[in-house]
Amino acid sequence: MKPQTPVSIAGMGCLCAAGADVKSCMGYLYKGKRRPAPPTAFSIESQTSYPVFEVPDDFFVPNMFKEPSMSRTSQLLLAATLEALDDAGISRETIKNKRVGVCIGANVSGSISNKDLGGSNGDGAPSLLPYERFLAANPVYHIAREFDASGPFQTIVNACSAGADAIGIGASWIREGLCDMVVAGGADALYKITYIGFISLMNSDNEPCKPFDAHRKGLNLGEGAGVMILESEQMRRERQKDSRAFVLGYGSGTDAFHFTAPDPDGKGLILAIEEAAAVSGVALSDIAFINSHGTGTPNNDLIESRVFNEKLPGIPFFSTKGYVGHTLGAAGAIDAVLTVGCLEENRIPASAGFTAFDPELPASPVSEITCVNGRIALSDTLAFGGNNAALILGLEGGAS
Repeated sequence: MKPQTPVSIAGMGCLCAAGADVKSCMGYLYKGKRRPAPPTAFSIESQTSYPVFEVPDDFFVPNMFKEPSMSRTSQLLLAATLEALDDAGISRETIKNKRVGVCIGANVSGSISNKDLGGSNGDGAPSLLPYERFLAANPVYHIAREFDASGPFQTIVNACSAGADAIGIGASWIREGLCDMVVAGGADALYKITYIGFISLMNSDNEPCKPFDAHRKGLNLGEGAGVMILESEQMRRERQKDSRAFVLGYGSGTDAFHFTAPDPDGKGLILAIEEAAAVSGVALSDIAFINSHGTGTPNNDLIESRVFNEKLPGIPFFSTKGYVGHTLGAAGAIDAVLTVGCLEENRIPASAGFTAFDPELPASPVSEITCVNGRIALSDTLAFGGNNAALILGLEGGAS
């Protein structure tokens, strides 16, 4: 497999429980604190409370949203996209005559499980707004419309790897000359149906999650959005701007083992990592650190630990889930953004929630802020359906 051309990351945006922008999120990771709490967006009739990582309403800029039919997922995505464009120094005028694609991962953006469809608009007539939100729930639709993008457009609904897959696919559009610029990433909001669903699967922890810890019991759900502005070399030269980072490689592997459980041997994850390395031309030994999927579920963490020990022995890794929760379709994109942020700071945060080594895990995450050497990192994502995605990201357009 021949190495592919690196794709420029012109700018990034992130909105999640850790912060309203990339800078705030990065600062939060190194404080070693976290704030999971019972959900406030919907009511739950249960004796057991399962904490979540919600995005505070004051993280949104007032009057940002013009369309009342915009779903919360689309609101999160638009906020992150506006930050990413500003970070890249790209205005609406800049992209007016450019081929702009939008590729976004999302899974539950159209959920109406917590909306009262029988509600009134105040004068006794039924309100149509919940229906309008549902019918216009595709987050790609809102971004394309907001910026009058010319396409292509694609929504990736591929469980928890969707955000990472969207970045990998968006990068391929740049490489193939289909686009001058791509808005790529992922977004998902918290909804009652997913909250109850994960509890019913016995995958949720009723305490703050503990990725890779001996006493881990499951995940905490979160919400948010992560966006990368991918740019062609020609457009970058026209704008005379430096790249913030690069997508060096992307790999996808399906293990087809179980609807929700990963393959015990990590076959799909290994395939994804090996493909990402092959197309990037990067040796696995050049990777400075790994931003793991690290959900806190027994099986996920065990499989990742085994794969890291086998394929990337000794390379430090951590999980962001203890700070932002599991944001489903946004997870891979948020992790990708935070991975670049860690590369820029030459350090990775402690893996929140990890305090006790599990003797069954051959590799364990860092338990304190750790300085790293190198300009290349790996971010991996595991998902229901046996989907696995891996992104190799770097601060330079090639191996260090």
